Amino acid sequence: MTNRTTAEGWTPSKRLEGKVAVIFGGGQGPGEGVGNGRAAALRFAREGARVLVANKGMESAEETVRLIREDGGEAVAFEADVSVEAQIAAAIDDAVRRWGSLDVLHNNVGVSVANGDGELTEISAETLDQQYVVNFRGTALACKHALLVMRKQRSGAIVNISSAAATGLSPFAGYKAAKAGVNALTEQLALQNAKYNIRVNAVMPGLIATPMAVDTRARTWNKSREELIAERSAKVPMGKAGTAWDVANLALFLASDEASFITGECILVDGGRILNRI
Repeated sequence: MTNRTTAEGWTPSKRLEGKVAVIFGGGQGPGEGVGNGRAAALRFAREGARVLVANKGMESAEETVRLIREDGGEAVAFEADVSVEAQIAAAIDDAVRRWGSLDVLHNNVGVSVANGDGELTEISAETLDQQYVVNFRGTALACKHALLVMRKQRSGAIVNISSAAATGLSPFAGYKAAKAGVNALTEQLALQNAKYNIRVNAVMPGLIATPMAVDTRARTWNKSREELIAERSAKVPMGKAGTAWDVANLALFLASDEASFITGECILVDGGRILNRI
């Protein structure tokens, strides 16, 4: 993979050159466009990282790997369900065995509308359990097994995908609570692991036009994709929904050495949406 010179005449640096990254949720669900996990995998690989794409659906992980290799990058697919700790550990172990280190962990797995989340008075205990297991526990366990490696190395960066829902109004009680937990976990791990030269940060996407956020809602609420995107865009001060690339670009920065003095931060990517909530 070669660097490309910009119109201004400078060559972009390979911000993750030689680094090993594991991305949980690096595939994506059905729908149009690119999801947050796949976008991150592509961005990381384009910046020089060797990427292990872990995903519950192997076919989707393999598609992400195909796109990375097509672009000249290095990646492998790994089937892992974040509700099963042994599979999380196996994915991380495979990356270390294959490439000798673990420099970046990126936690992108999440579920919301697809499992029937909503107001607390309207959802089941099973729904709450799944929100906790997928959105919080899976992230926590991935951090646990990554930290066991990173502490020995005395280096590493963890980037968790949280949500703007964690800090603002949300119609989904289980999702909001789980993502607020991710924020709290991020801060706790950053504090406890700074002495090992490990940084832990979170990205809080707002209204992003990904297959999970848009296509799933469109099917659930019997709306067209275009109608739903227009509704979401109208709520954003910048007048548009974000893209998975907006989320991936911040994740890349936080994973890179450019963010070497940043830890314990939960950063919004929402086009100012949080300022427009009442």
